[in-house]
Amino acid sequence: MARLALLSVSNKTGLIELARSLVEEFDFELISSGGTAQALKNAGLPVQKVADYTGSPEILGGRVKTLHPRIHGGILARRSIPQDMTDLANNQIRPIDLVVVNLYPFEETIAKPDVTLREAIEQIDIGGPAMLRAAAKNFADVTVLCDPSQYDEYLRELRQHTEPSLEFRQKCALQGFLHTSSYDQAIASYLAGTQPTETLPEKFTVSGKQLQSLRYGENPHQKAAWYQTGVNPIGWAAASKLQGKELSYNNLVDLEAARRIIAEFTDSPTATIIKHTNPCGTAQGDTIAAAYQKAFNADPVSAFGGIVALNRSIDTATATELTKTFLECVVAPGCDEDAKAILAAKSKVRVLTLPDLSSGPQETVKAIAGGFLVQDADDIVADTSQWQIVTQRQPTPTELAELLFAWKVCKHVKSNAIVVSSDRTTLGVGAGQMNRVGSVKIALEQAGEKAKGAVLASDGFFPFDDSVKTAAAAGIMAIVQPGGSLRDQDSIQAANELGLVMIFTGIRHFLH
Repeated sequence: MARLALLSVSNKTGLIELARSLVEEFDFELISSGGTAQALKNAGLPVQKVADYTGSPEILGGRVKTLHPRIHGGILARRSIPQDMTDLANNQIRPIDLVVVNLYPFEETIAKPDVTLREAIEQIDIGGPAMLRAAAKNFADVTVLCDPSQYDEYLRELRQHTEPSLEFRQKCALQGFLHTSSYDQAIASYLAGTQPTETLPEKFTVSGKQLQSLRYGENPHQKAAWYQTGVNPIGWAAASKLQGKELSYNNLVDLEAARRIIAEFTDSPTATIIKHTNPCGTAQGDTIAAAYQKAFNADPVSAFGGIVALNRSIDTATATELTKTFLECVVAPGCDEDAKAILAAKSKVRVLTLPDLSSGPQETVKAIAGGFLVQDADDIVADTSQWQIVTQRQPTPTELAELLFAWKVCKHVKSNAIVVSSDRTTLGVGAGQMNRVGSVKIALEQAGEKAKGAVLASDGFFPFDDSVKTAAAAGIMAIVQPGGSLRDQDSIQAANELGLVMIFTGIRHFLH
C-alpha cells in the first residue's frame, strides 16, 4: 500500500516542490485540508481532502477540520503493537507516515498595528498543534516536518535510505515540540499583555529562534548563539549591517549597552562610546560630528576599540572622524551614501543602521543557578520637576540641564556609578567599584582640572558626607543623587557649607 502523507500548512514555501517529489519519486498519497489542498490541486497534484478522507465535513467555519480519529489514529498508531494495528484495521484507518504542518500566523497577526483581540484569537491554531504533537510523540514511526527548511533534508533521507532514519525523525520531533512551545508562549504573552497587572506573571517563559551561531561567547571556550524573539525582526535583528566582520557576542552586548544610553537622548545630536558595557565618553553637540568628537576626546585612550552609537545619521564629517581611530562597531539611525564610501576605507569596522534605537525589552532576564530572575526594564524617564533641591543654593538653568545629562548617563554605568560632566560631555566615569568613594575618586581623577565647575551624578545615595567633600575639593559645583540615606542630612550640611547644589531625584539606578 502506498505511504500516506498529511499536508496542512499556513506557510506554503516549498510545498509544491515537496509534494511533487513525494508523489512522483516515492509514490505517496496525499491528504490535505483547506487552502493547502487547493494549492496542491491547482498545481495538478492528486490530493484527497481531509473531509473526504474522514467522512466528516469541515465545521464551525473551518475551526474543526483535522480533529478526527481517522487523522489522529493514523498518526498515533504504534506499528510495533499489534492491538494498535488491529484498531486501525477495524476502523478503516490508514497509518500516516508523514505529517507536514506549520501553524496559523499568530505572531504575524499580532504584529500588525491596531489588530483586535478577536482577530488575534482567530489565528490561534488548534488542529495544527494537535497534529504536530501527535506526530512528534510517535516519531518512532512518523516523520513530522514543521518548517520548509526541513524539506530538502527529508527528501535526501528518502533517496538515501528509502525511509528516514530514526535519528532524523527524532530530530524532527524535537523541532515540532519546540515549534508548538514557542507558539503557545507567543499566545500566552499576548494574552497576558491584554490584561495589565502590577505584578509579573506567575509563569514566565522565554522563546526564540536562532538567528546566528556566534564564533564564541565572552571567551573562546564558551559556545554562543544569537536568538530572535518573535517572527518579525525588531531591535538588533532588524538592524542592517553595511560593512564589517560578523558581529560577536561581546559586540552585541556592548551594542545593546550603547543603545540604552543613546535612547535617553533625542533632542540634541548625541554620541556615546562604550567599552565593556560602560560609557567611556558620552557627549552632545550642535552636530553629530561635534558630539562624536567631544565623546572621543573625553577619554581617547579608552575609546580605542570601542563601540560607538549615534542618535543621528552618519554624515561625511562624522564618517571622517570615525575613520581616524580603530573602532569595533558603529551604529546610527542611518548613513549617507558619501559617508558609506568614507567608512569603506575601514572595511573591518562593523557599521550598522538601526532606525529605531529607542525600543528595548520591557523586561530583563538574568539566569541564576536553578532558575532565573525577571524584572521590569529600568526605563523610567527622568523628570526634573519631581526632583528635590535640598541645599540652600539653587541650580541655575544651565546647571540643572547639565545635571540631567549626567544623571541620564549615570543610569547606564555599572554600580557603584559616578559620572562627572560639563558642557554636556562626560569628563570622568567611575564604574563598578566596591565602594562609592572609590568610584568618586576614579571619576574625579579622570576629569582632572576639568572637574572645576563641573557636576557629578551618583546612581545611589551617599552613605556618608566624605564623597561630597571629595567632590567639592576637586571643584564640583553641583551633585545629583537619589537620596535616601540615614545620613542624608550630613551630606546636605556638607554641601551647604561648601556652597554646592545638591538635588535628590528619589529614584535609584543600580546596574549590576
